[in-house]
Amino acid sequence: MNSDQFRVAAHAAVDEIINYYDTLPERRVLSDVEPGYLQKLLPSSAPQTGEPWSAIQADIEAKIMPGLTHWQSPHFMAFFPASSTYPAMLGELYSAAFTAPAFNWLCSPAVTELETIVLDWLAQILNLPSCYLSSGEGGGVIQGSASEAVVTVMVAARDRYLREATAGLEGNELEDRTAHLRGKLVALGSEMSHSSTQKAAMIAGVRYRSIPVRRENAFALTGQELQSALEECKREGLHPFYLTTTMGTTATCAVDRFEEIKEVVTKDSWRGKVWVHVDAAYAGAALCCPEYQYHAAYFSAFDSFDMNMHKWLLTNFDASCLFVKARRHLISALSITPSYLRNPLSDAGLVTDYRDWQIPLGRRFRALKIWFVLRTYGVSGLQAHIRHHIQLGEMFHSLVASRPDLFAVLTGPDFALTTLQVVPRPTSPVLTAAGKPNPAHEAYTNDFTPDAGSRGGMDANEVTKAVYERVNGGGELFLTSSMVGGVYAIRVVSANPLAQETYVRRAFDVLIAAAEEVVRK
Repeated sequence: MNSDQFRVAAHAAVDEIINYYDTLPERRVLSDVEPGYLQKLLPSSAPQTGEPWSAIQADIEAKIMPGLTHWQSPHFMAFFPASSTYPAMLGELYSAAFTAPAFNWLCSPAVTELETIVLDWLAQILNLPSCYLSSGEGGGVIQGSASEAVVTVMVAARDRYLREATAGLEGNELEDRTAHLRGKLVALGSEMSHSSTQKAAMIAGVRYRSIPVRRENAFALTGQELQSALEECKREGLHPFYLTTTMGTTATCAVDRFEEIKEVVTKDSWRGKVWVHVDAAYAGAALCCPEYQYHAAYFSAFDSFDMNMHKWLLTNFDASCLFVKARRHLISALSITPSYLRNPLSDAGLVTDYRDWQIPLGRRFRALKIWFVLRTYGVSGLQAHIRHHIQLGEMFHSLVASRPDLFAVLTGPDFALTTLQVVPRPTSPVLTAAGKPNPAHEAYTNDFTPDAGSRGGMDANEVTKAVYERVNGGGELFLTSSMVGGVYAIRVVSANPLAQETYVRRAFDVLIAAAEEVVRK
């Protein structure tokens, strides 16, 4: 493909992308293909001779599109959003054109320096403490995902703990003590923490402990629960060295009690021993609005913070922004400089080499799309985007609350997310406590049903699951579910760039229809 052919192909591709976005509301949001569908449509081997772009492009709609779940659709209300916007797409286009592995400053100085600048901009927009800025001992780095960020900082936390715990030892004594401690290290997270923390512990070769949380605390990790977990580890001869604390858990968007956690980890007995990482993958975007910035007031006592611009902040995947308070810990844990990577500027410490801030060596020019987004929307545009979805979440919550005969709110609205359960038919014990006298409870209140309360909960769980499966089976909406404290809940969050009130109201109508049909059975 020469430049003239590229010009024609690129124009055709852009036109098709625009048409795709314009027609998203009319498309079935959830793919309904069978596993292996694409193998039946494509040849068993690559073509021997090249094909024209027109033939290749035709296969996008005919063969690829049927197998896509449309995350940008306004009917997509599952998981969390995965934003994409035209300015970010342009950033990806330029990044592809300028392709460089960019493992050090010398590879392309602009790649490194723009990343430092835009992440400082972002830290200021989110009102992060100044210790996370590059002008001090900290700084930001773009990772592939929040999960990748957790692995990265856990490795740094592990090495920091081992280095400080073995200070002054040498030779075999150092090696033996390090080996002994490695087997005793334990990473912590609440039971609502993302599974990436447990996976990171597997990769780092350390133990993992999940800390139970309670519904009466809105499923947030409290200082007392953390203190109890730390003391239990200590009694068992374990060494807790890392904690994931969360702003916006996956299941319910709960926010851990940062002030209480700060009080625990800054006590003399634990000060500097436990690396505290704030996982704000989705909800961290809300920090661009002043009304949410109080959450960041305690982050100066922690070690790292990560949020995904590619979830709620108008930037396509991948753009996970990790900030650390002391970059030396990352560099100490992850820096290896073979002879072929050495250069005078790096050796003199005059430049940043982001390869020492991440697991991989090479990296893409991801700062471009962040730069384009920040300049296109400005801070006020980002704030308007977040507030729009917050309002949609509040509206949806009010709709759910208006039908107590069909739905019970479990949590929310929190950062535009509401979780709900379907109320079974009137004969169900969910309308009153299952263990209390009530004619509607005859099937449960007898000498042979000692677990009447849990049986009632099972009924509600089964009905909610049936409604959830019916909604997704229809294909018009895509929702996800979660088990929270033994309760099966439907999660609804409308927060991608195309989200509008009309689609949220339609989602509620679909839920009502499904719930009424299931409950009547």
